[in-house]
Amino acid sequence: MAEPDWRISGEYMESCNCDYLCPCIYTSPQEGATLDNCTASLVFRIDEGSSGGVKLDGLSFALLIRSGKVMADGDWVLGCVVDARADAAQRAALSAIVGGEAGGTPGMIRSKLVGDFRGVEFRPIDFRMDGTRRSVEIPGVLSFEIAGVIPRHGGDQPMFIDNTSHPAGRRLALARAKSYRVEGFGLDLEMIGQRNNGHFAPFAWAA
Repeated sequence: MAEPDWRISGEYMESCNCDYLCPCIYTSPQEGATLDNCTASLVFRIDEGSSGGVKLDGLSFALLIRSGKVMADGDWVLGCVVDARADAAQRAALSAIVGGEAGGTPGMIRSKLVGDFRGVEFRPIDFRMDGTRRSVEIPGVLSFEIAGVIPRHGGDQPMFIDNTSHPAGRRLALARAKSYRVEGFGLDLEMIGQRNNGHFAPFAWAA
């Protein structure tokens, strides 16, 4: 069997402006968001990856999305960020992947759901993990901090939702946000201490 044109895997996290638990997740996403739109930010760290012989290990990227009330209706706004540490070849490869030109899951999102593509920017991405806590800082574009929801019986594992239709994966940890700020691509938003929705999980995509 031929190798795929590109393959990336690693860790993902996200937050959005919906109340916990975001209705999009458990309605696939056929029901309305909490507010008049869903502003969601998905951030990915590539632990292993390559595209056409170009290594992508250790780089990160982000997708910033705004949909209408029902995400499945499409007509999304989409802006993408690629890690500024990438060299020229890596920037070209990752830009094609995250912008959808290289197919795979981002290609499906771009072709079926996006009505307003706002391009790719290159910025430093600080992706952090500490137990069930996750945070990201992309200067001038995005920052958020989320923590996994621990079940009442305790332990060190968050609760999960399984067999979802989410593009990052079928099984997502449930989380709530301590803070969520979007500045980039004309999608300005700030939510502090509202415990809005979040998720994290391993991910694996290929062309």
